[in-house]
Amino acid sequence: MAADGRRAAEDPGRPVWVLPPLEGVGPLRFGMRAEEVAAAVPDAHWLGRFEAEPYWPEILGLRFGFRPAVPAVYAYFDGPGRLFCVAADAAAGPQVTLDGCELTGRPPARLQDALHERPWPEGSGVSYGPRGNPAVNAIGLVLRVQETPGGVLTRPVLVGREWADRCADDAEGPVPECEWLGRQWPCPGYPDVLPPAGESPGWPRGWRPPF
Repeated sequence: MAADGRRAAEDPGRPVWVLPPLEGVGPLRFGMRAEEVAAAVPDAHWLGRFEAEPYWPEILGLRFGFRPAVPAVYAYFDGPGRLFCVAADAAAGPQVTLDGCELTGRPPARLQDALHERPWPEGSGVSYGPRGNPAVNAIGLVLRVQETPGGVLTRPVLVGREWADRCADDAEGPVPECEWLGRQWPCPGYPDVLPPAGESPGWPRGWRPPF
């Protein structure tokens, strides 16, 4: 299979993290403190912290990697210090699976088709946020994309039960601003990159995207 469709079984360096929706992902559970997250992934390298939100400086982001200096997992903590959001790097992050469906590092169109074909409970299913990013609010799943050496591949972003409402809404939902920036989900009529080239959003306090 081509690099952009590589499966977890063919990538022994990528751990597989099962997604129990709204509860956690892999060894992580929403509501954990930062020290509990670090203890839950003892083989990962701590790669530093960053300010994830220009308007809410209390939102803290932490980077972890399975190789030195290579980010794989982005963990986000709310004001009280609880883990509320986790993102898996498209190239180096864990292969997040939902009932056997692989969410990390896949071509966007293939994963989008796979999710639309799944049987969802009545009243739930795939919806699209204001900037065209697909999500399933009922399970706290947002799909983003990321430039990788294998092309533009998927980056799953997960939130816990308390934060799942309107998680697809990039303006009012809980997902940190830094996760909405950069390469955008392929969608006609929407920019390929956010913010567009040459545009300065004027973020407060001199904030800059951390990646």
